[in-house]
Amino acid sequence: MRVGVTGSTGLIGEALVRALTARGDEVVRFVRPSSRPVSGLQVRWKPAAHEIDEGDLQRIGGLDAVLNLAGTGIADHRWTPSYRAVLLTSRRDATSTIASLASLLPDGLPTLVSGSAIGYYGSRGDDLLDEQSARGTDYLSAVCDEWERASVGAAASGTKVSQVRTGIVLSRRGGALKKLLPIFRAGLGGDLSTGRQWMSPISLRDQVGAMLFALDNRLVGPLNAVAPEPCTNHELTVALAKALGRPAFLRVPAIAMKVVLGGECATETVLASQRVVPTALLAAGFTFRDSDVRSAIASALATSD
Repeated sequence: MRVGVTGSTGLIGEALVRALTARGDEVVRFVRPSSRPVSGLQVRWKPAAHEIDEGDLQRIGGLDAVLNLAGTGIADHRWTPSYRAVLLTSRRDATSTIASLASLLPDGLPTLVSGSAIGYYGSRGDDLLDEQSARGTDYLSAVCDEWERASVGAAASGTKVSQVRTGIVLSRRGGALKKLLPIFRAGLGGDLSTGRQWMSPISLRDQVGAMLFALDNRLVGPLNAVAPEPCTNHELTVALAKALGRPAFLRVPAIAMKVVLGGECATETVLASQRVVPTALLAAGFTFRDSDVRSAIASALATSD
């Protein structure tokens, strides 16, 4: 297959490109003017302006699918009014631009696997959440909702569209685990706030596997990309400390996280309680290699991803 990938230089995007290449697919990277140099086939685009280089599209000669991962990092900065706007527009504009390929390409776009996040559900305490659960009511829920809606336009042209709601991806290369490792290795790890909030992690290899499964099987609709067994923050803390052979007796109070990240960002991300299960992926026949947080951490520490 010839597969387009947006966000190909991010943690998940790089892993997807490696996996696609390893199995013999032809990868086409969508690159912005500000993107760092990459090799291979490329299509230049400016998602904020809803522009895709049509000459590049003609040269490529069509796509069998696109894996869409474009979007500014959720917790990379404090949520100032300007950054809140970027969080939304970077996702909505990129996704709607990719969705327009369905009508731009001569043979259409057979499959679109578009990113989303479990932030769609908001913070829901102990509620068990699957793809049929209602969206939350906070800012991040609204961002995810618009992000997903932007992908649906491609379906009108016959594209099979799925929205992959990703949880906490565990990898030594990036994301939450990369930030936690030096802290825990120094013996300074501990629960965030009470530690009772639910978390829904997934190993990087299962994240990649789930997206390829959605691609190959042309799945439609929302898919929760999380391990089958969610955990509390305390359980994640214990599992990581044990895997590293270090103590983890400290506790980071909620107020400290709010000072560092900003109140809204902390409340809707690291302090949110999201007990999410991958009902749709399991029903479709996907097999997880890492079903719980202990296995996901072991996988991340044992490999270079």
